[in-house]
Amino acid sequence: MTISAVPVIKNGCLMVRGKVVLTGVPENVVVSPASAGSAFIGANSTTLSSHHVFNLGVLEDCKFMCLFLAKIWWMIPRVGNSASEIPMETQMLLLEAGEESIVGIVDDDSPTEPANDNKFYVLVLPVLDGAFRTTLQGTPSNELQFCYESGDPEVQTSQALEGVFVNSGDNPFELIKDSIKILAKHKGTFSHLETKKAPAHLDWFGWCTWDAFYTEVSPKGIKEGLQSFKEGGISPKFLIIDDGWQETTNEYQKEGEPLVEGTQFATRLTDIKENSKFRGSESDGSTTNLKELIHYIKENYGLKYVYMWHALAGYWGGLLATSEALKKYSPKLEYPVQSPGNIGNIRDVVFDMLEKYGVGVIDPQKVFDFYNDMHGYLASSGVDGVKVDVQNLLETLGSGHGGRVSITKKYHEALDESIEKNFRDNNLICCMCHNSDSIFSSKKSATARASEDFMPNEPTFQTLHIASVSFNSLLLGEIIVPDWDMFHSNHNTAEFHAAARALGGCPVYVSDKPGKHDFKILKKLVLLDGSVLRAKYAGRPTRDCLFVDPVMDGKSLLKIWNLNKLTGVVGVFNCQGAGSWPMKQAAESTKNSSAAATSCSGCVSPLDVEFLDEIAGENWTEDCAMYAFNSGSLSRVPKSKTVEVSLGVLQCEIFTVSPIKVLNENIQFAPIGLIHMYNSGGAVEECSFKDSVVRMKARGWGLFGAYSSVKPSSCKVDSKDEDFSYRSEDGLVTVNLQSESSFKEIEIAF
Repeated sequence: MTISAVPVIKNGCLMVRGKVVLTGVPENVVVSPASAGSAFIGANSTTLSSHHVFNLGVLEDCKFMCLFLAKIWWMIPRVGNSASEIPMETQMLLLEAGEESIVGIVDDDSPTEPANDNKFYVLVLPVLDGAFRTTLQGTPSNELQFCYESGDPEVQTSQALEGVFVNSGDNPFELIKDSIKILAKHKGTFSHLETKKAPAHLDWFGWCTWDAFYTEVSPKGIKEGLQSFKEGGISPKFLIIDDGWQETTNEYQKEGEPLVEGTQFATRLTDIKENSKFRGSESDGSTTNLKELIHYIKENYGLKYVYMWHALAGYWGGLLATSEALKKYSPKLEYPVQSPGNIGNIRDVVFDMLEKYGVGVIDPQKVFDFYNDMHGYLASSGVDGVKVDVQNLLETLGSGHGGRVSITKKYHEALDESIEKNFRDNNLICCMCHNSDSIFSSKKSATARASEDFMPNEPTFQTLHIASVSFNSLLLGEIIVPDWDMFHSNHNTAEFHAAARALGGCPVYVSDKPGKHDFKILKKLVLLDGSVLRAKYAGRPTRDCLFVDPVMDGKSLLKIWNLNKLTGVVGVFNCQGAGSWPMKQAAESTKNSSAAATSCSGCVSPLDVEFLDEIAGENWTEDCAMYAFNSGSLSRVPKSKTVEVSLGVLQCEIFTVSPIKVLNENIQFAPIGLIHMYNSGGAVEECSFKDSVVRMKARGWGLFGAYSSVKPSSCKVDSKDEDFSYRSEDGLVTVNLQSESSFKEIEIAF
């Protein structure tokens, strides 16, 4: 008997592939098939409301990983085994379905033996449904619920028919990707990343002014910072001038009086042009404005792209309603209303203050004019793009605007249109946009911050940053290129953060203060031309890490995988013992345990790299060369075998995984790449075999490595004979790439 993959309700149970996922499903819950074996789950109510909470059934004894908004701006992961552990504001739920994680078979028509004992995965994804937005949550009695809300008391319904999407698959990464593609086509409100144009800044090293200066950023400070990079031999190619350049006012603060605590969050924009710091006289007597500054720093420091920061609503407190310069956008003082989910997890002080002091909201019908005027002015000053922050603010301002989904959609459409009109190459970074209103309104924006800010002065946040961004990328990475945020190169966790960004498939940028750099770290990330070896996809946890807690279980290492053109990469991070997830208590077994603050051990396998066979191509031996960056060790590993690794807290190791090819009956070979770079294999552009000769194309400068089963007879770089070394004990061939050209042709003969 063939069992359909389409989710169905039978005998009061939600079944997927013939196995029970939820029991005790209420009669008002309905399932409607979507496409490719997927379905929508909804529910009916007897009353009209702008806010419904529906029971879906009981979820018990099933491994899950979920992503939820711990506070209004940011998602974090949570793992568990029953619905009582699923927090409010959950925006993705992934279940591991197998013999041990499913209640059983209750379908009377099913065969006596399970249809398939193999492990598979079920994705439960709350989505946007017209004017409504859906989230999941659990109850103490292990009921799984979905919350269905418009954010506008006037926008009501009694039916929630397409609020929750359910799909299943054997590969969790393909499952999420396929599901996002199905939803993008069906909903039409957002696009899959593959259809978007990626901003050009992604492949270049950058600097952000935020941690360096915070809101005290100035032209003088920017020049000092760029000069200190230049003197160290590594210059950023893109710059983000963060918060502090705009003309703003705190209307609740009187000159000469002490700060009224909280009013700083209600500071409002008064003009689209730069403030007095960026126009007028500097201390040396010269004059500058924004246009002159940007021209100067591009000419003198080799910058390719300059981005400016602004908030989606103009500024944190919106626009000043009485500003003469901004009255054409009809700003109106409105007061945010947080949903039960916003205040059910961690309250945010910014919103507590904005509820009190209000936001100057741009008329949604005029928001394109606002963006177009500001972006047009910035573009005329030489600005190449923008970082648009504070986006989740809109979900609290839906009342009177058709609801939270409606106002978010209008703002995002206007933003996309303005970006396309004023900046080349889709140069936009979105930030503080983890709510599904924003995620599923992303039609053109192609990169967004994937975690809370890097916080250099918070020692317990460092491990959480790496863990949360990798798990968040499971969902976000199908819609945007996840931005892992800035970090400090001169910091006690610099190596940990740098290694993560090297394999994250993300932009690489720092927020160092002028003169505070560690160029040894930066040279492992950045090539001489200022480019970075960016991996192909979003860095995500390996399959065996999806349902463990790499931060608080006291034993699990976090492994993150990615692919380059011809190699795989696995980063291993010990995130244990240095911090705790918000809203989660440590298990009794790990409380006060010295084990939580010491080393952890685990295994790494070529199979940790998903889709490795797709880049391996023909003549693969099914063995891989695995090069460990920090230890410098090279191992030949069958694809189903493992190597062990042990790491202390905040330590990491990066393995380049290169499929070994058969050159002839006596010679086997695999390129590794620039072995002094964290993502060594990112330097390998091409590799071909012919007549006992290997020809490779490589990016960058420095020591290039490869695995060879026998010692080569000669090596050429750009057609010139070059000395090489060979380690017979492990087969490591190395040759020094000395020219400063971007690409080198390497020829190894046997």
